[in-house]
Amino acid sequence: MKTNTKEKAIKQLLDRGVEKIYPSKKKLLSLLKQGKRLKLYCGYDPSSPTLHVGHLITINKLAQFQQLGHEVIFLIGDFTGMIGDPTDKQSTRSKLTRDQVLKNCRNYQKQISKVLAFEGKNKAVVKYNSQWNDKLSFVDLIELSSNFTVGQMIQRDMFQQRIQQGKPIHLHEFLYPLAQAYDSLVMDVDLEIGGNDQMFNMMCGRDLIKALKNKEKFVLTTKLLADEQGKKMGKSEGNAVSMTAQAKDIYGKIMSWTDGLILPGFELLTQIDLAEVAKIKKQLEQGQNPMVFKKRLAFEITKLIKGKAKAVQAEKYFEKVFSQKQDPENLEVRILKDLGLGKVKNATLINLINGLKKNTSKSQNKRLIRQGAVKVNNKTINDPAYLIKLNNNKNPTIIKIGKREFYQIKNSE
Repeated sequence: MKTNTKEKAIKQLLDRGVEKIYPSKKKLLSLLKQGKRLKLYCGYDPSSPTLHVGHLITINKLAQFQQLGHEVIFLIGDFTGMIGDPTDKQSTRSKLTRDQVLKNCRNYQKQISKVLAFEGKNKAVVKYNSQWNDKLSFVDLIELSSNFTVGQMIQRDMFQQRIQQGKPIHLHEFLYPLAQAYDSLVMDVDLEIGGNDQMFNMMCGRDLIKALKNKEKFVLTTKLLADEQGKKMGKSEGNAVSMTAQAKDIYGKIMSWTDGLILPGFELLTQIDLAEVAKIKKQLEQGQNPMVFKKRLAFEITKLIKGKAKAVQAEKYFEKVFSQKQDPENLEVRILKDLGLGKVKNATLINLINGLKKNTSKSQNKRLIRQGAVKVNNKTINDPAYLIKLNNNKNPTIIKIGKREFYQIKNSE
């Protein structure tokens, strides 16, 4: 397949959201201009059933290479996911079973199918690294590990911190970079993409493929989504956005981001031209209202993940519920039996909230109520033990949690 060698397209590819390129940007640029079709990949360990918007950074980069005609592999680390990547971890990850990782990654392709093309002339390919790692013998492992030293592994920042804190480092954590490096070797790739926090693991693959095949593997690290103070978007900050969430929730969550995430959000998470991003930056510097651009950002990201039609609906929902302070017409309906309450005439507020928010601890749910974040039929209730009379389906109880969650509680379907 012929690749796109236009200078503007290649420049955007190597500039947009890119932190570093090894061994050099100049060498990769030269190959792309010559029209060489690269085989590249990014790996995703299935530690959770859902990908989040942070993954969109590398998925977007894969899509950009795909659009220029290059061969893209979406690698699911069903083997490495059982080990657990020690990157940036102050303690050992809990190991997962094969059944757990396979269950977690079951819908990954579906979640990103609007960003990466899995059909057509240049379709992306999904691979699982258990296909080759499961076949390694102990002899193979010793032979591969002979290409690395303990010094190489121990120099990692997180390991140094653990040593200083007297925390253990397990041998299988040393083997994680080796397992990831083996992926590059087996697939015989020209390029690996990953966040800048993955640089060590990716460079191990570069070293291994150089040692065993005398081949130059490029490594491209992407920026991480962070505001001007360095505050990152992620689960620990409470602002992560699941790609399986409803369109209105994706849109609303992005609207809750700080203004400092607007510009990096446009660069890393959307497909609008960088020239337009530069105009937005200038307008913000001139004092234009950040809310205008945050709405645009929320729309673009929602459109990329869920499609334009759902993004339009999410935008209208936000305007009605949050800008105009109206209740939504279409509330999420919850049936008592689905909340684990069976058929009851009365229920405490905490029992209802626990049923609605099963992924949140009971203590967190109690705190939500006591902080005034819960309304019942438009009235704020601070008492977790507040008893709610559950009406018939003609007059269902309406519960609002925080700013974005609305529910109708019904006795039956």
